[in-house]
Amino acid sequence: MTRLDDGTIIHLPNTVPGDTVTIASRNGKDWHVERIDTPSPDRVTPPCSLFETCGGCSLQHVAPAALLNWKTDRVLFALKKAGFKTLPDVVQHQVPPHSRRRADLAIRRNGKELLLGLHARGSAQIVDLTTCQIMHPSLFAALQPLRQVLRSLEGLRQAGEIQINLLDSGLDILFSTDGPLTAADRIRLAAFADSLSIPRINWYQRGSDAYETVAQRGSVFHSLATATVAPPPGAFLQATQESERWIQDAVLAALPAKLAKRDSIIELYAGCGTLSFPLSTLARVVAYEGYQPAATCLKTAASGYKLDVSLRDLNRQPIMARELGEAAAVVLDPPHAGAKLQMKQLTLGKPKHVVYVSCNPAALAKDAEALHTAGYSLTSVQVIDQFLWSAEVEAVCGFTHESSRRSRSGPSRLGL
Repeated sequence: MTRLDDGTIIHLPNTVPGDTVTIASRNGKDWHVERIDTPSPDRVTPPCSLFETCGGCSLQHVAPAALLNWKTDRVLFALKKAGFKTLPDVVQHQVPPHSRRRADLAIRRNGKELLLGLHARGSAQIVDLTTCQIMHPSLFAALQPLRQVLRSLEGLRQAGEIQINLLDSGLDILFSTDGPLTAADRIRLAAFADSLSIPRINWYQRGSDAYETVAQRGSVFHSLATATVAPPPGAFLQATQESERWIQDAVLAALPAKLAKRDSIIELYAGCGTLSFPLSTLARVVAYEGYQPAATCLKTAASGYKLDVSLRDLNRQPIMARELGEAAAVVLDPPHAGAKLQMKQLTLGKPKHVVYVSCNPAALAKDAEALHTAGYSLTSVQVIDQFLWSAEVEAVCGFTHESSRRSRSGPSRLGL
């Protein structure tokens, strides 16, 4: 981004702060870089041959350390915009290459060729992933045999999508086609699952909400902290094993060091239990999740843990202020758009401790502003770059309200 002499702000893709460039425009509106005159010290050679073509990694020309600092600045800007002028020291984390354990890819027939990959930048065209610097090797190694079986499917006429999770039990696949699978297709998929020891393959026809298991050769399981869960097809997991652990540790670190026996933690948007099980080592957890397969997964695995699970759409039926105010802490990991209606009840209830896991600085700014207005102070910030070479950033923020309902009218936090 740069500013012209007349004050107009323009965005210049593939530039780096500190670059000296010559720009040009044919119509005075669509500016582009003609040449880089002096490269920034933070400019590096992109490690992937598909860079500038594949839409998956848009920032490989930026040094990883500089990219982490830029993402941190985005989070801090959001918190300052929310009203927090004094910020705690920030803890930073960044995942290594070849660590991504999930992928959402497009499938396209192109004559006799089958493309499996991501959209090109600003285009509906699919770039075939012949190489990838972010995928875990076990996941990437499956792409070529996957192309072969997809190419043979009669139910795949022109297009489909596929989601792949690398679980502890192996690859877990959920894919769609634009036509129904034939009996021969199902035989091919079963043989493919056997050849790569894939426990489960699920399929749905595009336009349908229901999926079915077309190949099952073993149980599906995955570890979340000390628990073992059976994730539903296409389940949301943190992008890497490292980032999952950093997020869990950051959430626990943001909570008070000691909790009384009677204390409870309310967890909102719990998913399959990434945070639920670590939290249950500190206090009883009341977890809410709106997606039924994820809630069922969590509830099934909750036996033996201090964990109560409820299915509830928090966007339509938020947890009310009174219940939130009685909790020792509230932990929430909302979707990209933020917590919306739930924030109003949270700020009315004023639980003493709130831990907010953010995947969107814009939503964080809005929700953190509500906390600031309600009298919360910001006590901790950790930034996790788990989507390497993209603009996406995760943050875990701890907030404390010194005059919460519990401290005003109830027994002390230590039970005295």
